[in-house]
Amino acid sequence: MKRGFETAEYKARVKAAQLAMQHHDLAAILLTTEPEVRYFTGFHTRFWESPSRPWFVILPQSGAPVAVIPSIGEALMRRGWIEDIRTWSAPDPIDDGVSLLIEALREVAEEGRIGVPSGMESHLRMPLADFGRLQAAGLVFGDDAGIIAQLRAVKTEAEIEKIGRACAIAGRAFDRVGEVARQGARLDTVSRGFQRLLLEEGADWVPYLAGGAGPKGYADVISPAGSQPLALGDVLMLDTGAVWDGYFCDFDRNFSIGVPARQMAQPWSQLLEAALAGFEAARPGAEAADVWRAMASVVGGGETAGRLGHGLGMQLTEGLSLTARDHTVLEAGMVITLEPGIETADGMMLVHEENIVIRDGGAQILSPWASGPMPVL
Repeated sequence: MKRGFETAEYKARVKAAQLAMQHHDLAAILLTTEPEVRYFTGFHTRFWESPSRPWFVILPQSGAPVAVIPSIGEALMRRGWIEDIRTWSAPDPIDDGVSLLIEALREVAEEGRIGVPSGMESHLRMPLADFGRLQAAGLVFGDDAGIIAQLRAVKTEAEIEKIGRACAIAGRAFDRVGEVARQGARLDTVSRGFQRLLLEEGADWVPYLAGGAGPKGYADVISPAGSQPLALGDVLMLDTGAVWDGYFCDFDRNFSIGVPARQMAQPWSQLLEAALAGFEAARPGAEAADVWRAMASVVGGGETAGRLGHGLGMQLTEGLSLTARDHTVLEAGMVITLEPGIETADGMMLVHEENIVIRDGGAQILSPWASGPMPVL
């Protein structure tokens, strides 16, 4: 599978944004975060891990995007399709690209309103004082009307293929868990070993991995792995957000160390039933809350069941949430997770997660769907 995208795909994304900008009377949109910049330019690097430098891309209401970036990124940006690239030597504690950005924004936006993504999950990746300088220069800023989030929510077939590739990689690694997990193995050792399996199977990197284990499940699904050894009767859970070509998978698998305890059979069966109910409810026109309701009716808990899934793509979690209060209408091309959880006993739980894409005829599975009894190691 080819990495990156054809230039035509990036141009189509820009054109879609510009049509929406005209509707909302936005002269430009200012992008400052990694997924937003990458979505429109293809600029793909892990250098964003360094917070020392800000990066800016301007989407004008017409014409090509303008990149205002530190000079260290110029060579990589020029490998893509963006031609108007303006640079400065960063970091500069006196003027870290602000003057250059003001000049570019005035050029493309004149006196019009400039949108900045401001909804849930957004953030401004530049010093607040520098943003104040932009405002003091007379530039007028406002919300981007949700344009960027709406565009990113519906994936193209090329994006879906990349997410599917990441899912297949994780699926192969999960098939090999027995190589690293067994009675007596420390959970943190299992975690490191599983990351190795993911890389061996083709993941570019593994930004997220959580694990838990215990005789009645686990207390949470976000903790880093501890040093406790796996014992007979434990349920082991590994949840990975592995990346291929900038796109995430996000699903978990549960394993029994030795013969599963009999009291785990019922909650495990309910989790599989809930995931299937969510899968069947996930159709165009349905709301995120409808999918949540389908799963919550199986695992119980009412609104205390919490979030039972979310959007997925260039970020581990993005966009909609499967909760009782999220009324986002599902559209063909949206990629979401189904993540039902069920309390077992004494504050312990089991959680199961799958990845799907919404299609006109119903959902399509992207992760290798789990079924049958809990796998035994």
